[in-house]
Amino acid sequence: MPLLPRRPPAALYVPVRGLLEARVPWGRDRALDHVVERERHLVPFLLTKDALLTAAPPPHAVPLHALPSTIPFPFRPLRFLRLYASAFALSPHPVTVSPTHRLSALHLDEAQAVDATRADAADRLLRLLMLAPSRALPLHLVARIRLDLGLPSDFPRSLLPHYPDYFALSADGRLLELVCYRKDLAVSAVQSYAQRTGGYKVGDPIAFQLSFPRGFELDKNVRKWLDEWQKLPYISPYEDGSHLAPRSDITEKRTVAVLHEALSLTVGKKMEKEVLVKLGEALRLPPGFRKVLARHPGIFYLSHKLRTQTVVLREAYRRHMLVDKHPMMGIRYQFLHLMHMGREEAGKAKGKERKTVRGDQMMGDDYDADGENEDDYDDEEDEEEDEENIEAGVASQDEESDDEDTENRGETGEPQQAAN
Repeated sequence: MPLLPRRPPAALYVPVRGLLEARVPWGRDRALDHVVERERHLVPFLLTKDALLTAAPPPHAVPLHALPSTIPFPFRPLRFLRLYASAFALSPHPVTVSPTHRLSALHLDEAQAVDATRADAADRLLRLLMLAPSRALPLHLVARIRLDLGLPSDFPRSLLPHYPDYFALSADGRLLELVCYRKDLAVSAVQSYAQRTGGYKVGDPIAFQLSFPRGFELDKNVRKWLDEWQKLPYISPYEDGSHLAPRSDITEKRTVAVLHEALSLTVGKKMEKEVLVKLGEALRLPPGFRKVLARHPGIFYLSHKLRTQTVVLREAYRRHMLVDKHPMMGIRYQFLHLMHMGREEAGKAKGKERKTVRGDQMMGDDYDADGENEDDYDDEEDEEEDEENIEAGVASQDEESDDEDTENRGETGEPQQAAN
């Protein structure tokens, strides 16, 4: 009897109706919102610090206009630098900026932490490349997420050359390529946790850890579908998933696994959604993958704070505290403390200025003479009120953009985010 030809891999777990068609609401988590809010202005602060202190040798002072135009200042640079007077010293005529002693000392502590965690940073960057089917990522994308990964500002020069067996740059310098695939590192954070808690073997189903904010409830049918989805086989993000049927529960579970692992590789266990979407595209996740983030609020939290959307990995936090704090996050919290000191000092100085006669102002008049006027800016309180007012709009705009993605790619029946 002739042998029948083998069938191609079957389309696994394509439901008639299930989790893919569920409508999952969005619920606020104030503790995780605080995780995002407390890092207000941290990125432009660190980029400004790097511009002042990573030069060789570091300059004593830099003209205000010479700061890199790529620094995303939240408002005009001069006001930003005034706000953090504990870190940045300003001199008039012409306006120049230099690091304070406290900022320079903390920068040295950061450099020591970078050196101590260099091998860990290389391993995490290597694993990120291992997630990519092409085993390569655009260098500009890696540079964009380097703060999330805890990489130094000059990582192409200070990190990559130390690991020639790991990394290589493409001929045109645009791609960071994988040189060596390490099987011992191809173990996801989910698998590691399952191994630590006992009884896990490769190929066993793994349920993701779930947590919800107080008062949040899922529809009973959605909860039933979610329980069934949790029992599906866990396919490692480091395994090939190209044979899986599109728009299937098993594909969704692997997509969640990839996004979960990408967030696990960051030092803060979070990332701006826009950037995570760019990374997901580079990792060749299936069309419509960004809706997965909203469909699984027990795994990912979408914060609408700071006029953007930030994806936070829920299991990494107990309320607003990291469960496992990376050494680079310890340094980052010290920078946040320095920023807080600066805001307090700026607030006290502003209070004293209000008690003086306008014509008797000190350094402020020198800066205003250079074209900077405090009246040109909104107060921080106004900025926070604006964030509260636009949260519902941000959620609805995100939903509309997801719907556009659905129409363009042929996806239908996805959940919507409920506005606050």
